[in-house]
Parts: sequence; C-alpha cells; structure tokens
Amino acid sequence: MSARELMLAAAAGAISLAISAVLWAFAQRRAADRRVAGLKARIRQLEVGAETAQASAEAFDSALLAVEDGQALLASGEESLAVCCTALGLSVHDPQYLLNALMRADPDHARRLRGLFERGEACAFEVKGPAGVVTVEGRAAGALAWLRVSAVLGEDQGLPTAPRFAAFLNARSCPAWIAAADGSPVWVNAAWLKAVDAASLDEAAQRGVAFDKGADAIASEAANLGQRREAVRWLSFGGRRRAFLIAAQPLEGGGVGVWTDDLTDLEEAREETRRNIEAHDETLNRLDDAVVIFDGAKRLSFHNTAFAELWGLEPAWLAERPTHGEILDRLRQRRRIPETADYAKWKAAELDRYEKLEQQPDDMWSTPDGRTLRVVRQSHPLGGLLLLFADITGELKMKAQYNALIQVQQATLDKLSDAVAVFGSDGRLRLHNESFERFWNITPLQIEAAGDFEGVVELCVHKLHDMVFWKDLKGRVADPDPMARMPITGEAQTSDDRTVEYRTRPLPDGATLVAFTDVTDARRLESALADREQALSEAERLKRDFVGNVSYELRTPLTTIIGYSELLEHSGDGLTERARGYAAAVKSAATQLARSIDDVLDMAQIDADEMALDLVDVNVSDLLIEVASRWRPEAEAGKVSIVLERPDNVGVIRGDRRRLSQVLDHLMENAIGQTPAGGAVTLAARKALGEVQLQVSDTGRGIPFHVQAHIFDRFIGRERGGPGLGLALVKALTELHGGWVALESEPGAGATFTCHLPEVATAVSQPELGFAT
Repeated sequence: MSARELMLAAAAGAISLAISAVLWAFAQRRAADRRVAGLKARIRQLEVGAETAQASAEAFDSALLAVEDGQALLASGEESLAVCCTALGLSVHDPQYLLNALMRADPDHARRLRGLFERGEACAFEVKGPAGVVTVEGRAAGALAWLRVSAVLGEDQGLPTAPRFAAFLNARSCPAWIAAADGSPVWVNAAWLKAVDAASLDEAAQRGVAFDKGADAIASEAANLGQRREAVRWLSFGGRRRAFLIAAQPLEGGGVGVWTDDLTDLEEAREETRRNIEAHDETLNRLDDAVVIFDGAKRLSFHNTAFAELWGLEPAWLAERPTHGEILDRLRQRRRIPETADYAKWKAAELDRYEKLEQQPDDMWSTPDGRTLRVVRQSHPLGGLLLLFADITGELKMKAQYNALIQVQQATLDKLSDAVAVFGSDGRLRLHNESFERFWNITPLQIEAAGDFEGVVELCVHKLHDMVFWKDLKGRVADPDPMARMPITGEAQTSDDRTVEYRTRPLPDGATLVAFTDVTDARRLESALADREQALSEAERLKRDFVGNVSYELRTPLTTIIGYSELLEHSGDGLTERARGYAAAVKSAATQLARSIDDVLDMAQIDADEMALDLVDVNVSDLLIEVASRWRPEAEAGKVSIVLERPDNVGVIRGDRRRLSQVLDHLMENAIGQTPAGGAVTLAARKALGEVQLQVSDTGRGIPFHVQAHIFDRFIGRERGGPGLGLALVKALTELHGGWVALESEPGAGATFTCHLPEVATAVSQPELGFAT
C-alpha cells in the first residue's frame, strides 16, 4: 500500500474514531441526563414524603423526636412539643429538656428509654405531669431512636391510650371483643383466645372457631339495629358449663363492642332460691296457722290452705291474686276482721306497714265470732310483707290457768321486804324468800330439810315460844274450812324483845301466804312521835297563852304611857322644848311597841287559824286616799313625796277594810323607811284580768337578790326596828283574802310590792269572800 493510501486510511480511521467518540459522548451525556432527572424526581419524592410525614405528625397533635447518642432533636411537631412541655410543667420548650424530664419522671421510664437507646427495644408508657398526661411511644430505626410524644390536657387526661385500654381488656377473665357488622370478631382479648384455644385471631379464623355463634348473632343484631342487645347464654367454658351475660353495644365509628360477664354463681343461686321458695311454700302449706305473702305491689303472691279456711275465702278468687286492700274489704263485708270505728284509717295503717323495715310487734285481733288471733308481720326477703294468723283462743284459756300459778309467785315477790313463806294446802313449804331466812336466823339447808310446816315451826320456835300461836297458824294453813283460812293480822313478841307483825293470806290455788314484819322500830317511833306531838301541842298552847297574856298585859301600861306622853306634848309652855322632844320620843316608841304587839297578836291568830275577816264592800280609791293621807306627814318629815295612782274603774272590793289598810300601812312604812330624801313612794291600784292589784313602789335602795327569796319570812326586817313581822304579815293577810304578793326589785333601783287579789272569791278562811264592781 502506498503512502497516500496509508494516510487516507489513517485519516479515515481518525475520522471514524472521532465520530465514535462523539457518538459515545452523546450517549454518555444522555445517560447522565436521565440519571440526574431520576435523582431530581427521587429528591422531590423524598421532600414530599418528609412534608407529608411532618404534616401528619402535626395533624395528630404529636411530636417526633430523633435521639442519637443521648441527644434529642425535633423531627416534627413543634407545637405538640410545646404542649408536652407544658403538661410536664417545663418552662423551656426544648426536645432535650423534654427527654430529660421523661427520664426523671420514673425509674421504670428511664429503664425503658435506656433499653430503646442501647438495645433498640420498643417501649410505650405514660407520664403524668402537673397539667396533663404525656404519652410516649419509642421505636428504633438504624442508629437512631425515634420517640413520638403527645399530650392530653383537661378532662381527657384520665383517658387511657388504645394500647393501655387493650391491656386492660386483656386482663379481664371473661371474653371481650370488637365485632364487625356481620358479627365476626375483628379484635379479641386474651380470654377470648383462651376460650377458643387459639394463639391469635387469624388462627381462630382459619380454623373457623368462635367463642359462641349465638353471641356473634347478638353482635350482628346490635350492629344492624344500632341498639344495645343483651342475652344470657349457657356455654362450655374452662371445662364446665357456665352462664354468661352477653352485652353488645354499637360503637362510634363502626363496629360493635361485645362484653361478657360470668353469671354462673348468680344463676345457680337464683335457681337454688327458686327451689327453696318452692320447698318453703310446700312447708307453709302443711302448717295449721294461716300464712299469706303479699309482694312489693301489695298483691297476693302466696297463701296456704289454712289461710283460705281460716277466713272462708274462695280459692278461685284467691287465684286471681287480689290486693291486700281488696282482701281486707271482703273480710270486712263478711264481718271477719275486728270491728273499728274508722275502718278507712285502720286499713290505711295496715297498708302502711309495707313501708316499715324494722321488726314489727305482734298484734292481737278479736274477731266478731269470738276468736282471738295473733297476727305476726314481717318483711319478706323478696319484697312485700308476710302475715301469719294464729288462732290462740284455746291458748288463752290455758294461759288463764297458768296465770293462777304466776299470781302465787307474784304475791310472794310483792312481799320481798318482809319475811314471806308460802305453804300448800298439804302443809308443804312451797316458796320462801331470803328475808324469811334472815328474820328467823336459819340457813337454806335447814329450811330445805324441814320441808313442811311442822319442820319450819321447829326452826322458828326458839325465837317465838308461843305454841298456841303456831297451832292457830297451822290451822290457817292446813284447815280446809274456808272460814279457818280467812286472812288474819296480828302482833307477837319474840324472845329477843322484838315486836313482830304477822299476816296470813289465802292464795287462789289453795296455798297460804304467811308474812312476818319486824315492827319494833315502827312502834317505838310511833310512841315517840305521839309523845312529841303531845309535847308540841302543849308548847303551842303555852306559847299562844303566853303571847296573848303578855300582849294584853302590855297594852294597859302602853296606853297609859301614850296618854301621858300626849298630855306632856300638848302642855304648852309648861315644858321646855327638849322636854317636849323627850315626850314625843316616848310617844313614838310606845306607839311602835303597841303596833309590834298588835303584829305579834295578829300573827299568832293567823298561825292558830283563829283570825276572822270582817267582810264589807271597800272602795279601793277611798282606801288609797286614806292610807296616803295617814303616811303623808311622816313622808314629808323624811322629804319623801307620795304619788297616788287610783284609776276610776277599780271600783270596790269585798274584804276586811282594817286588814287591807294594815297591809298597805306595812308596805308604806317599809317603802318610806327605805327611800332616801328626795325620793318618791307610789301607791297605786289597777284592775287586771280577773284580779285587782294593790301596789306600793319606791325609789329607794332596793333589796339584794339573796334577800328577796326570804323577804316575806318572819324576823327578816328586824334591823329596821320591831319584831320583823311586817312583810310576813302582809303575805299572810293577802293570802287570807285569797290572793298573793309579788316583789320586783333590783339593788339600787327601788322595789315594788304588788298584792294580787282575785276578782272571783277564793278566800282561804272566808268562803263568802268576793269582789264587786
């Protein structure tokens, strides 16, 4: 080949190589463009996925944390992170702060998180904070650990999560599951799987087994109707036949929740109760007493044959289950129940017994046909009321005979303070008390060994030697003649100088009660009291005679003293001023002594019940004017004013004018004496409802409280001069007129004495006493 050909060949090769290189470069560029476009699409897809993941996390109120080497970063859910930090009470909303708070919340939580970070173990738990509950779910992916946290605040913070609620249902010993609309289970608890002996729901579905086909039908019915359905079914469970309550409730969002409860014990108890009731009813039918049971609606639920026979009620009518009120109405129409004046009230009281839960006392019914029924009422355990009617007419007759024996014992017990013994008609000792043993100084063994009347006499004769007495007493005990057994009472003298009173009483059953009483002290006391009463009577007589004689003996010289003192007082210039003052003092003292003597005599007459009232019509206004006029000079001498209050409607009073004046005089004297200069004494009268009041009040120093209770006692006012009988005499004279006296006083505020005289005559000593208007 020539050089030209070689050059042309080399040029052609170079050109071919260049064209091939260009074509390869174009092919490589096109492949690179395709790879870049694929990578851009992949990047775009990842960006969309990341945005979708973040949006979904934020849409469900949860935050996603990525943890690597203990450092937490927020992947999504910034707002949810803030809510979780708030629930745990954290002021800083930071992922690391939240992770640290979760580790500190509970040692168990820290253990679970370390297992997630170090070994990739999944975990789920809840942390309760001050403001809410934070739910944590942890999963591992490669070198990262992912935590999804969500918070529940407010009222929903107590609601469990779905896993916790599923764990709760799994802890139940009875099956529970969620069914689809056709009744087939879509979720089951551990008890359901145990009941069908399957490891999972898928295995049970493959084997075609179910807890109960009837339960599935109930769930399907509840789903189709949208209503709760319940039924009790007997199933084989745990190796035995058991009763389950199947409850199906449609759930929000679809599906049916099925809940079971083991009612085996309840159903068996119910069956046992039914059998017991039947046996109980059969037993009641065999009783002679009438028994009837009314239910809570007061309607007849059971009666035995004796009930229909007792009241003569038709079995066909009773089979219609009439009410309690209807039965009472029919019995009343036939005059079978007790007669009552107010049947409606009696019936209402009977029907009201259903409301009383406490034990009700037995009742007695006396029916018009002469029978006596004991009525027993008690609340029935199943509700309502049970009544039992027992005809005790014959029982009462027997009880009357038994009461005769009770009377013997009662008569003995009534004499327990005395020495008592009861002897039968055969002379045997039946009863005795401890006082009998102490009285005769004998032991229980001795009296038990004695046995009869003769043996008892041998034990007692050393205290009472009179055999005639014992012989007569034996006749009272053993003689069948009714006249010999007549009750006797007498006294005897014992060897130790005791006076013994004995009594015999025949008893209804033919026995005789003998009682002994030591009356030695009583007789001595009676004698001493009689002697003392005689001495007191003699002393009272001597006192009255002494007071009367002394008083009358003193009157004569006092009259002479008063007369001569008045003569000296009015003798003119014959005496000096001092001498006339002495004469006035003598007259005043003599007058006071005369008044004191009169008070003593009046009180003595009242004590002896010898004072008689001279009753006349007394004008109350005139009486007040007279008393005020009489005491005005003395009041003026003490610079005390007298205020007179006398209403016109007081009228007249029938009484002893002198005694009423005497009452007011004593009250005025007391008031003026207790009132300082410048004070006032008020004399008043008023007519109140059914009485007339005479009142004297002052502005003096008052009466101490401890003295007021005894102010009307005798000798209380002796510090003011005289015998201190003034207020006591006021009280006695007022009561003699049929009235009473009242005192109102406070220390330093004066005193008010009020004599209440009745408008209608109630005099103690004068039955003719009365008032006129």
